[in-house]
Amino acid sequence: MGAEAEVPEPEGVSQSPPELRLLPWVGTGEKPCYLITDEHGGPVSRLADTTESIQLGMGRELLAHAGELLTSAPRGELRFLAECLTGALRDALRVADSRGRRLKRLS
Repeated sequence: MGAEAEVPEPEGVSQSPPELRLLPWVGTGEKPCYLITDEHGGPVSRLADTTESIQLGMGRELLAHAGELLTSAPRGELRFLAECLTGALRDALRVADSRGRRLKRLS
């Protein structure tokens, strides 16, 4: 009577704790959005991966455009370019932060 029987874990269920993933977009009031997930990528994880890839690609294109434009751009275009670069850098930093957090958990 004193011995406890082990209950087998259901097949396909992981014992690792869920991860908190910083998503590549913000919520109401510019607050960060997080996803509670496991190592199995679900639809929101895949959407976040795609969004990160798009954001980084847009940043690369914007940086190339800035290099061409800076030599002869009028003042108004420079302000618009600076605003776009600021947004792209913000997105890239959010992606880097999210990926860095996930890498720390792997080590």
